[in-house]
Amino acid sequence: MNITKEIVDDIVIITINRPEVRNAIDRPTAEELTEAFRKFDADENLKVAILTGAGGNFCSGADLLAIAEDGHRKNKLNPNINDNGPLGPTRMLLSKPVIAAISGYAVAGGLELACWCDIRMADSTAKFGVFCRRFGVPLIDGGTQRLPRLIGLSRALDMILTGKEIDAEEAYQFGLVNYIVKGNIKKEALALAQNIASFPQNCLRSDRMCVYKGFNMPLIDAMEMEFAKGTDVIRSGETLDGARKFAAAKGKKLQ
Repeated sequence: MNITKEIVDDIVIITINRPEVRNAIDRPTAEELTEAFRKFDADENLKVAILTGAGGNFCSGADLLAIAEDGHRKNKLNPNINDNGPLGPTRMLLSKPVIAAISGYAVAGGLELACWCDIRMADSTAKFGVFCRRFGVPLIDGGTQRLPRLIGLSRALDMILTGKEIDAEEAYQFGLVNYIVKGNIKKEALALAQNIASFPQNCLRSDRMCVYKGFNMPLIDAMEMEFAKGTDVIRSGETLDGARKFAAAKGKKLQ
């Protein structure tokens, strides 16, 4: 199987399972990955997804061997921007959060997949870079758009133009990585996912969607959208339930 799934309570761990090619993605793998995230988003019992890779690497990008062998037939790009991305889910805006748990190489398209996730965790082995620069492979899974939004134009252009490698510590300093993990990356990602899953989900998902949809809006329009979506959350009753729990605890920290 190119993709494996493990469900732990209300968390799904989706693993790219092609360790022999550092989890490079060919067309069948991209289709499996897209379907896995589509099912996650539609499943009311699942709250958070973790994306990771097998065998000590996250993802080394597109499978260039597959492209070289039979690029037109097996790896044909879909020109419709509203369909699946070349590496799978990179054109999807999910309604729920995804955490990238990164060990080893997260380069080229693998970097783009990491940027697509909401939060990125990395261990000390993690390596990031636009390695596809040296092979004439463009960033077409959102890398030229998401990377500058995460780390700023200057740093993004440096990475994109030079193809240089950065380690987990530098990625953390850039703001590309949110957490550096000293222990088991999968275990730590699961703990973070469970914490996120413990919050009232209607409010959490609404605030998350406001961030994504409002990012490129004029401020006044984004504020109006935020108010409208926030009002919907309040009307759902979730806010009142939370206020009652707060009052019952007399303002103490709720677990």
